Amino acid sequence: MSLIEFKNVSRIYKVGDHEQKALDSINLNIEQGKFIVILGPSGAGKSTLLNLLGGLDSPTSGTILVEDKDISKLDNNALADYRASTVGFVFQSYNLIPTLTVFENVSLVKEIVKDPLSVNEMLEQVGLADHKDKFPSELSGGEQQRVSIARALAKNPKILLCDEPTGALDSETGAMVLKVLLSMARNYQKTIIIVTHNQNIAKMADTIIRVKSGHIKEVINQDKPLSVDEVDW
Repeated sequence: MSLIEFKNVSRIYKVGDHEQKALDSINLNIEQGKFIVILGPSGAGKSTLLNLLGGLDSPTSGTILVEDKDISKLDNNALADYRASTVGFVFQSYNLIPTLTVFENVSLVKEIVKDPLSVNEMLEQVGLADHKDKFPSELSGGEQQRVSIARALAKNPKILLCDEPTGALDSETGAMVLKVLLSMARNYQKTIIIVTHNQNIAKMADTIIRVKSGHIKEVINQDKPLSVDEVDW
């Protein structure tokens, strides 16, 4: 049974008299607990797809089902509840509050969700238990990204949406971040969806979704995806 289903979803943006189809009647099914990579050139519609799934944007037409709930029909309050309870976000920018410690940055999720995971446990998962009293300025870029992942995971979301999460990191640090994300899918049954230009990340995916010009061109299911250590970075 699908956790996520897109049915004939289109997103059209109007620029003056011109219409730009960011997504054009796409259909897609994603199962729970999978590590998904969405590939495609700039302007293909990858981030639009992610924003629709995250409830940050609404489709022009079509239906988006998450756990059989049509999120495309939710009002603003219901969408806010959906974003708080069901999805977590990891972006290329870390969006940490500089005046709060690592522990305090991750603890912010307790104010928006009813059943957060343990902050200490999530910091342990991302290898930052010993850094919890530091401020973001005292951390490397990779460490800050792992704090943002810990914060997203502490919400206890079913779906984690990642937009180029390793784009600003060196290959070694990026691999460390990907290990954390992959372990969440394998060990915690979280559905991890990554938008990226990096073909190497796709080698680790259960499913690769190729997007071009607002269309899904190909969906590849991999029976034996590689581990992070097996990929030649």
